[in-house]
Amino acid sequence: MNAALSRRGLLAAGAAGLAGAAAGTVPAVAAPTAAGRGTGSASLILHNARVFTGVPGAAVAEAVAVGRDGRILAVGTGSAVRRLIGRDTEVVNARGNTVMSGIHDGHVHPLGAGERSLKPSLAGAETTVEELRTLLSGFLADSGGSGAEPDTWLVVEDWNPVGLLPSGTVPHHTMLDALPTRRPVVLVGGDGHNLWANRRALDIAGVTAATPDPPGGQIVKGPDGKPSGVLKDDAQGLVTRHLPVPTEAELVAACAKVLAEAAASGVTTMMDALVGRHELGLYRALSAAGGLPQRIVPAIRLSVEQTKDPAAALAYAKGLRKEFTGVRGLRFGMVKVFLDGVIEYPAQTAALLEPYLDGNGKPTRNRGELYTSAREYGRLSAAFNRAGWQMHAHGLGDRAVRTALDGYAYAREATGQRDPRNAIAHLELVDPADLRRFARLGVTACMQLQWAQRDIWTEEALLPYIGPRRHRWLYPARSLEKAGARLSGGSDWPVDPLQVWNQLQTAVDRKGAEGKGPLYRELEGLSRVSSLRMHTSGTAWQLRQEELTGTVQRGKAADLVLLDRDVTRCPVGDISGTRVELTLVGGRTVHDVHTATGRAAAARLEQAAAAPRPASYAAVHGGRHQACGCTSH
Repeated sequence: MNAALSRRGLLAAGAAGLAGAAAGTVPAVAAPTAAGRGTGSASLILHNARVFTGVPGAAVAEAVAVGRDGRILAVGTGSAVRRLIGRDTEVVNARGNTVMSGIHDGHVHPLGAGERSLKPSLAGAETTVEELRTLLSGFLADSGGSGAEPDTWLVVEDWNPVGLLPSGTVPHHTMLDALPTRRPVVLVGGDGHNLWANRRALDIAGVTAATPDPPGGQIVKGPDGKPSGVLKDDAQGLVTRHLPVPTEAELVAACAKVLAEAAASGVTTMMDALVGRHELGLYRALSAAGGLPQRIVPAIRLSVEQTKDPAAALAYAKGLRKEFTGVRGLRFGMVKVFLDGVIEYPAQTAALLEPYLDGNGKPTRNRGELYTSAREYGRLSAAFNRAGWQMHAHGLGDRAVRTALDGYAYAREATGQRDPRNAIAHLELVDPADLRRFARLGVTACMQLQWAQRDIWTEEALLPYIGPRRHRWLYPARSLEKAGARLSGGSDWPVDPLQVWNQLQTAVDRKGAEGKGPLYRELEGLSRVSSLRMHTSGTAWQLRQEELTGTVQRGKAADLVLLDRDVTRCPVGDISGTRVELTLVGGRTVHDVHTATGRAAAARLEQAAAAPRPASYAAVHGGRHQACGCTSH
């Protein structure tokens, strides 16, 4: 804690602060008590609060005491914590606002957010071709101008693959070739599943009409059989392997900034949903530099090829764990597998049980792409579960979800394990016949509910292509909950700006701060308590961390946040505007909005949130995946 809080009248050291609260007045700075430091005294007390413990049936508490070992000493009334005040105990008046567990992000790519911040961004904008060229010309000038000709790459993030106007305009390399440059130009889709390159970039990469599609990827070609410049999924690696790589120092500095932004959002634990040696090296550097404020559970990404050889895949994961064991802040035990792609038009690579429609209600022959069979995924899951590892599957379409469940059922029978804590992420479309299987198999439903709203993602880019019958089962959170599934929450940042509290709001009202309307709120909206638990104790359970964090209970780690409002009672529509005043991890302050660094992090968050939103879900879904290098490693 710091003097800035004291000067603002939020910090009081000693019992007088609590006594004043009980009397209805709180002095700006209370006099120290006569009590000594003592072995049982608290290092910090948060009082005059609405403490959301997250424990079912627990009474609402007023105060939390944090011990000098970074654990919670007590939770209860203000009077109950008085005995824990010592001479140097810091006491913060919460002014009736919420104190709760820190947010646990069960699916996120923070290092990708850092790397993206080093490049210019289109922010998912919808533009005409001419407007796009104007923006790109500005980026060319800002990145060296004539001095960068002809060989300096221009790499632009957050391109919207369906954002060219008029609607239906198809990207082609000739549109980029018309720019006033000889430089290679690459636009990286915000979905992480699409990349658009100019002719120069394709030439450098050696992509021609004769280049075959790589496993798990597609080189989009025109009627003449020549590459159009658009590369999908793992085909992006044909170009991205040639892109310049920032120095480690640049990446560490950028990632430290975005991790500070996550702390300013109240995030205390993250499951980085796609890592390899590169990302683990960055985490090691960040940890050594003191720039790792959260607890990190890295999920080691397995390629399509690796899923076919469980023994080799397990050896690979164990090798990385051994190489990076000892990095403070990391806890291993998770692997990640892509089962399909994205569902929205025009990508339509998510695996569906029934074919996509043509936009006019007629079935096509396309059921999307399933990268791994249920048998292969089952064998892989059995091998990892038997060795004590958890599985985390990207399953977006209903066929991919069923494939994951079938694989987990096989692993359960093969290993005899009843609590492997496997998960499926995204779950944009789930067949109702599979809802009860989550509870039966003990599979966590890891959902990104900030997209469960009516907007261009769920309406124009999806409804005509799957029809109303299936559309009703988009993000079926309440149906899964009623069927007994454990829910966890994830942001998938950096797809969108990190907006944790809008994420929690949208889980409830299915509209959020920016939706055009609610998406099946009566059928699938969660209660406020369910949303809060989903993003705290639910994710802690997913990560096998529930004995350490996720609820506010005596003996657990003091991973806590103090908010600027009471999110348990304010209007649901106000939750998205929540600001985090204070974030603790293990009792250590990792964000304080009243410090210069805290104010700066909060300001960056607000600036990012104010940026134009991407205009299609296809332009948001996978940037999280591209951010962690899933298409280039």
